[in-house]
Amino acid sequence: MMAEISITPIGTSQTSVSFYIARALEAISDMKDIRFQLNSMGTIMESEDAENIFLATQIMMDTIHNLGVNRQSVILKIDSRRDKSASMSEKIKSVQQYMSESPNFLE
Repeated sequence: MMAEISITPIGTSQTSVSFYIARALEAISDMKDIRFQLNSMGTIMESEDAENIFLATQIMMDTIHNLGVNRQSVILKIDSRRDKSASMSEKIKSVQQYMSESPNFLE
């Protein structure tokens, strides 16, 4: 199972949210049954169990609230598939196979 989470702290004194996201990701970095990959617009999480995704989401939200943020907007998008298993990298490779020789991916 995969999920994409995007958290936006609201009411902070600055427009950058990097500090808050870094703390939230640090808070889940020791979780055994979840893998995550940060991207420029959010974080992709991967786990065998939806409960791990929900727990990681709750920990991230609690971490940001505990930093003094009273409000945050959270978007959680879940990809639940039962016909086969596919990792984050496998899903990317699946799309890349249909692309031209030189895609404009950022690395």
